[in-house]
Amino acid sequence: MQRFSDEVGIISPIAWIIAGVCWAGMFCIIFFAALPDDPKMMYWPMAGKIAFSTWPGLLIAAVVLLAGYINADARRRGMRYVMWTFLALLLPNGIGVILYFVFRDPLLARCGKCGAQGRANFAYCPQCGTQLSAACPACKRSVEPDWRSCPYCGNALGRGTPVA
Repeated sequence: MQRFSDEVGIISPIAWIIAGVCWAGMFCIIFFAALPDDPKMMYWPMAGKIAFSTWPGLLIAAVVLLAGYINADARRRGMRYVMWTFLALLLPNGIGVILYFVFRDPLLARCGKCGAQGRANFAYCPQCGTQLSAACPACKRSVEPDWRSCPYCGNALGRGTPVA
């Protein structure tokens, strides 16, 4: 449950406010404007009227919060956050949201020496040049510690390349 609350915590307060206003506005429109004029619904019990008025606003609020999450998540991953937010909102049937979660980049990693952010698969820090993971001595590309040869240049790595 901690991970879920951490992920929800990246949604900006502005998105929460917009979602709340959307929910309240939709509730008021349905409850105070649409329901009193409907001849069949005027005989519904009050709990039914409240429940009926609540759910459309909740759906709109969920879409707003999902857009806020995609914006914040794409930003922290170093992606084009404006483009992905618009795609998630404008492509029909949730296709934009699905595409975002399929194609999103991995989280950025921090350099232990200078604190700069870089891709998790970088062998060296882009700012200070500190080695972040095992690298091929010939082509300097990132390799796994248990590989015996580099998949990029074919250089023999030996058994277990040390990580700095």
